[in-house]
Amino acid sequence: MRVALLTNEYPPNIYGGAGVHIDHLSRELSRLCEVKVFCFGDQRVETGPLQVEGIGLNPVPSLDKRHESAYNALSRNLSMSASMQGFDIVHCHTWYTHFAGILARTAHQIPLVLTTHSLEPSRPWKAEQLGQGGYNLSCWIEGTAYRTADSVLAVSQGMSQDVQRFYGVDPSRVSIVHNGILLSECRTEADPEHLTSLGIDPARPFVLFVGRITRQKGIHHFLRAARHLDPEAQVVLAASAPDTKLMEEEVEEAVKFLKLTRSGVVWIREAVDRPRLASLYAGAAVFVCPSIYEPFGITNLEAMGSKTPVVASSVGGIPEIIVEGETGHLVAFTPVSETDPEPQSPEMFAKDLALRINALVRDPNKARRMGEAARERVEAKFSWSAIAQQTYDLYQAAIERHKAETRQS
Repeated sequence: MRVALLTNEYPPNIYGGAGVHIDHLSRELSRLCEVKVFCFGDQRVETGPLQVEGIGLNPVPSLDKRHESAYNALSRNLSMSASMQGFDIVHCHTWYTHFAGILARTAHQIPLVLTTHSLEPSRPWKAEQLGQGGYNLSCWIEGTAYRTADSVLAVSQGMSQDVQRFYGVDPSRVSIVHNGILLSECRTEADPEHLTSLGIDPARPFVLFVGRITRQKGIHHFLRAARHLDPEAQVVLAASAPDTKLMEEEVEEAVKFLKLTRSGVVWIREAVDRPRLASLYAGAAVFVCPSIYEPFGITNLEAMGSKTPVVASSVGGIPEIIVEGETGHLVAFTPVSETDPEPQSPEMFAKDLALRINALVRDPNKARRMGEAARERVEAKFSWSAIAQQTYDLYQAAIERHKAETRQS
């Protein structure tokens, strides 16, 4: 079987969970079949069971600069689809590559598989980044792809329900395949030198946030919650890649205010290399995931694999990862509406986050027990080898179904 994996992100250009997913999935899948990754960039690996071809940018100018991201993605998609000859299946990740998948299915008559890392209708703030026209375009491409796809792999039960609700996908074409992590990349004890190099005092407990600067990840809610945290705890933000300049400026103001009221506020503004990131997860007293929208949440697994308990908003796929009271705490979350995912009461949500965080910071023994249970859960449920095998089996089923439907037509 020859598999084409299409993605925006691929190492070394990873900024979110989808990039982490495709990195690990491609490596594990290459043990089962021939895999070629087509990505945005200039990466190139031409030999072995895992090949990589970066698709360079042929810029498409637009009078509205915010629209250029969408138009440039489509330009790359054309190049990707022209390279699909000889593949048995095409598997797309995020709307950035969906148009290529649609074209490949049509032109080369191969089945199209999509993984639901997120859905555009649940991310209205993307209009700030792409412009309203660019956001309309991304929604249209995504919807067309989901209604065209032969098989959809949902990363959580919540995402399975969403893709059926938003795009009317037949439930028989949707399968749940969770994300995972490589436990070999997790540390269970932090290297003090790594922490010191990042400006963290290894002798003081710290509460950790890791994520992009985007409304989805709820960083503003975490900074509001940090005002209520135990003064002995450090507040560490590993937050980079802002969606817009305005979002970055908002975080700057919130961090500046927080530093006026407490010590030990550390903002790591650049991407952290893997060894030091592993120490961050392992060294944290508590990991916090205050997302307002989270189809799955790989960062939660990375923390749990490091024996660190998690406090997270109870949204999307997060309740399928964290066991309340056993591996961490889930904080109740009620959005304003179906089209506005912000919390109805931001201040109450922030205080509830702080309450759960403080309970673990002030009870290290309880936090340690939860961390141990978290590691055991990851070992049992979220290995990449098992996920790759599930994906491969679904490929085979999609190929057979596509052949049968083609014969009937």
